[in-house]
Amino acid sequence: MTKWSFTKGLHDLGAGCHAYLQPDGSWGWSNAGLVTDSGEALLVDTLMDLRLTGEMLTTMRQNVPAAARIGTLVNTHSNPDHTFGNQLVSGAQIIASTACAREMRDLPPPSAPGSIRRDWAKLGEAGAFFQEVMGSRFSIEGITLTFPTQTFDDKLVLEVGDKKVHLVEVGPAHTGGDVVVFVPQDRVVFTGDILFMKGHPVVWNGPVSNWIRACDLMLGWDIDIVVPGHGPITDKSGIRGLKQYFEYVRDQSRKYYDAGIGYEEAARGIALDAFADWLDPERIVVNVLAWYREFSGDQSEINSLALRGAMARLYFERRRSGVR
Repeated sequence: MTKWSFTKGLHDLGAGCHAYLQPDGSWGWSNAGLVTDSGEALLVDTLMDLRLTGEMLTTMRQNVPAAARIGTLVNTHSNPDHTFGNQLVSGAQIIASTACAREMRDLPPPSAPGSIRRDWAKLGEAGAFFQEVMGSRFSIEGITLTFPTQTFDDKLVLEVGDKKVHLVEVGPAHTGGDVVVFVPQDRVVFTGDILFMKGHPVVWNGPVSNWIRACDLMLGWDIDIVVPGHGPITDKSGIRGLKQYFEYVRDQSRKYYDAGIGYEEAARGIALDAFADWLDPERIVVNVLAWYREFSGDQSEINSLALRGAMARLYFERRRSGVR
């Protein structure tokens, strides 16, 4: 898509829809959305910290009169870069899937003892990796975890003025309770992290097959504009590209899995030439493991610290060898 440049700030999508973008779309640099009609406003996600969220809200209010009072906030999933600014949307009804709300409540406050955001230096390679890719860029100061006030399962249709907004639960996939926000009359979808553009996705939860089904679902909709959770605005071609990525990783991972080769070694062996310009290639480790779990039927609890450790090993290995 060339109509919208990938620059920081508010982008007018037309018909009362806006996207708020944060280049370069890597770790923590997420996007958000705004849907307005007849003086009413719905916000799709907040950002990683209070400074960034406050800056976004100020920009929206200065440019979109309806944003002066945001009546509804939708959290597409539980990750901090889409929820940690919730407290600044005062007075709004906060809506998320039941699974998303559960995950948010299970997340320790960012300043709690043992939190990777506070005590990263005590957490070995996983902590060092976190600090490298995120720690110094965002602030945990003043954050009060602010949870959904309404939850739903499967589907929920909201009204923003005279405009219908469809919330569709497509998780578990990226997380346990992913939701996409579809505005049919404007042919726009805000995907949350069900779509990463120009960056490797990361399968924190899975199954990956659910994620592929979510791609197929959106490809079946009448949409022109797709706002990803990270990266530039796109259209259906962006969704097709992510689906092809997952299918490629699935097929390559299966060869290694059938040969009895561990997931970390498999991740190092899979050629990423077709995705050479995508950010955050260390995430391939997590995505290969997700397919391994699916192949074996493993439904045990996922150790997020171990996942970060696996990414850390590949990340620092690539850096030592001079590979991006």
